[in-house]
Amino acid sequence: MTTLAETPVRASSPASRPGVGLSTLARHRGALIALAVFAVLFSIVVLVSGFNYFQFSFIASGGAALALATVGQTFVVLTGGFDLSAGAVVSLVNVVLGTGMGAGIGSQILFGCLALGIGAVVGAVNGVFVAYVRMQPIVVTLSTMFIVQGVTLLISDKPGGTIAPEFVAFLTGDAIPGILPAPVLVVAGAAALWLLVRATRFGVGLYAVGSDEDAAFASGLDTRFVTFRAYVLAGTFYGAAGAFVSAQTGSADPLVGNAMLLQIFAAVALGGTVLGGGRGGAIGSIVGAYTLMIAVNLLLALDVPAFYSSVAEGTLLILAVVGGSFGRRSPLANTLRLGLLTLRARRDGTLASSRRSDRPALVLPAGPRRSHEPAASGWLVRHRDALKYTLPAYAGLVLVLVATQALNGNALTNPGFFNSLVVLSSFLAILALGQGTAILTGGLDLSLPWMISLTGIVVAGLVSGSDQAALWAVPLGLCLGTALGAVNGLGIVLLGLPPIVMTLAMNGILQGAALVYSGGTPAGFASPAMRWVMTGRFLGATPVVWGVAAFALAATVLLGRTVFGRRVYAVGNSPLAARFSGVGVGGTLIGVYALSGFCAALVGILLASFSGQASLGMGDEYLLPSIAAVVVGGSLITGGRGRYPGMLGGVLLLTALSTLLAGTMLPHAVRDIIFGLVVLGAVLALRD
Repeated sequence: MTTLAETPVRASSPASRPGVGLSTLARHRGALIALAVFAVLFSIVVLVSGFNYFQFSFIASGGAALALATVGQTFVVLTGGFDLSAGAVVSLVNVVLGTGMGAGIGSQILFGCLALGIGAVVGAVNGVFVAYVRMQPIVVTLSTMFIVQGVTLLISDKPGGTIAPEFVAFLTGDAIPGILPAPVLVVAGAAALWLLVRATRFGVGLYAVGSDEDAAFASGLDTRFVTFRAYVLAGTFYGAAGAFVSAQTGSADPLVGNAMLLQIFAAVALGGTVLGGGRGGAIGSIVGAYTLMIAVNLLLALDVPAFYSSVAEGTLLILAVVGGSFGRRSPLANTLRLGLLTLRARRDGTLASSRRSDRPALVLPAGPRRSHEPAASGWLVRHRDALKYTLPAYAGLVLVLVATQALNGNALTNPGFFNSLVVLSSFLAILALGQGTAILTGGLDLSLPWMISLTGIVVAGLVSGSDQAALWAVPLGLCLGTALGAVNGLGIVLLGLPPIVMTLAMNGILQGAALVYSGGTPAGFASPAMRWVMTGRFLGATPVVWGVAAFALAATVLLGRTVFGRRVYAVGNSPLAARFSGVGVGGTLIGVYALSGFCAALVGILLASFSGQASLGMGDEYLLPSIAAVVVGGSLITGGRGRYPGMLGGVLLLTALSTLLAGTMLPHAVRDIIFGLVVLGAVLALRD
């Protein structure tokens, strides 16, 4: 008879344990969803147009560049960072190869290696500032993005150049004619390299840093070196993507990478990598890249206008991030749960805010009166900390004005110069309030460029030169911008999306909306009254000058003297502490981004009034300056510190600097380089 003790016990394998398989599926849920979506879309393509070797080669080549770039971005995202310089690196590599590559094999090999080296160098610069100088990844990579864009335009400011045919055939031709396209091997090589890296200590460190950097450091991991290597590898893959784009196009285009940034983040999110670090992988990102490419091409195959592509990409980015993070503890689930509990409490009459308290108010006994009250501290003492970060911008402004007087003359003694300076500063002065308030809460608004363009196009089209129409079209445009900004806030609060993700996606959606609304050619023009505001005379100055003065006063009061302003600073210092203190964090954030949308809409209307009509992309050049002005004015990029007078000083400084540079023979691209360097320098100099 066999007893229970004598019965051999078999060790169950991990795969056979209950729950292990489910947890594995949960960890790879995003990648599996992306693979399923890819399979569905691919099946639709096969049903619509069939499948042959040409289709295979077209799909493989069409998504390869995006796949390479997303592999690089995945390294950074896994550490909990964001790299906004990816598209700029692709453009720089494309221009370098298109303008410098020769016909010889040696030249092609040299420039192929140079492409990887350029990306690695930019990645190393990002890595040094993020890992060792401990600066915010968003600020660093946004600054390097504009610096690299400026360098690209200095090399070539228009499309041109050629890529050697052998280089083109090597990357985009056939590895095995009629059987295997070369792009398949390129992407497979990137995937194999990722799998090798993931199996190393560095690969494990990527997930450790993204999950909990402090815990990873406490366990003995060199977290700074891991982060640095992540950015270097990311830049190398961006360089590879730039080389592949060069082979695809066969020429150089300094703007070729601009449209890729939204696509890269959308593909990474579609592939299941969490935009916060610690979970995901490059294999899923590659699948996400091809899924996005097929989705956009499928829209074109269904005769959907190409203008909708950025709308689709922005929407997919939002859905992918929400879907990848959805769970019982996700922000969306918490919002729904809290809403249901609130409705139930309101129905049962147990909601705390709706109950009257019969308890008597607590009255503290009066303490002994002091015979000698301490003397009130002086204004300088009370505002010492604020002046410490505000005055440097005005000191820099004085230096720039003196330099302008020395180089050009007739500046400091010419009232017309200061009038023009304020007129040119008016756009940034308004944007600084919206962008600055978002930064004070620890966020960032990347939707400003196309928020400006869309509202300007809509208002100019409705006005069409009529002062009567302007009476209702201008308020409508302001309401439109405010509503779109509030949508940004709702996405951040209700869906739990990072501000950079929500506003980047919104910028793409608004770009598509502007193209669809205008048909690619904006119509309409400003009315005489709108033109008068920007070019007329009133009390010895341009009317907008007086408007800027009133706006600056109102902005100072809003942030410094109102309940809303105090809540903004509370959220920026600590959202959790603010919530425990009774501050409505969600409502405050929605109000902040609604304010940013209002400011962007106002700038769009003023730009249309200044130039007489609106144009596509007219807001593109205001994104970095709006951030630079806030940072140079002494605001802390991580939130909680800053004053509008300082932001206004930053606006005047940057505008005066641009005016000074405009009087020289330096190319316009130099301004982007200088602004990028100014942001990096200001963050370094003014941080605590």
